Amino acid sequence: MNTSYVLSFSAQDKPGIVELLSNTISSNGGNWLESAMSHLAGRFVGIVIIDVAKTKAEQLKTALHALHPEGFFISVETVNHDLSDLDESLALEIELTGHDRPGLVSEISTVLSKHGANVEDLTSELVSGSMSAELLFKADIHVSISRETDIDDLQEAIEAIADDLMVDIVVLQ
Repeated sequence: MNTSYVLSFSAQDKPGIVELLSNTISSNGGNWLESAMSHLAGRFVGIVIIDVAKTKAEQLKTALHALHPEGFFISVETVNHDLSDLDESLALEIELTGHDRPGLVSEISTVLSKHGANVEDLTSELVSGSMSAELLFKADIHVSISRETDIDDLQEAIEAIADDLMVDIVVLQ
């Protein structure tokens, strides 16, 4: 029987981080299933789903925590395999562009929550405006919503946050 873990990590960005992490997982009986990683503020951060035989789980966790002297900060959590929460939801991709200001992500996430949207992936960045040097906030948000949710109401609620906020919602298949 196997156990799955969510491994989240942060390390000073340098060549060889993924190699060291993947070699540690593999040499201790783990299997790398899914991941999302990125360079942020001079750090290399990520989340990895790993699977390992229960008999090797403690060995793997010990080996992962032994990476701390290499500059890794690691958290390992057991995955809950309860699939009963899966329902007939609708997947949406929401693209936002607008002038940056403090609190914008908080306001957007509040609107999404009030409409029952579950954020599954959020990527954001600041970019220079094409016509000015002003910073623009751009976000790509993947959410799941109930099929009963009114998408037009959701879009209007997001757009109401700011006059200049452009919102594009695409229903994913």
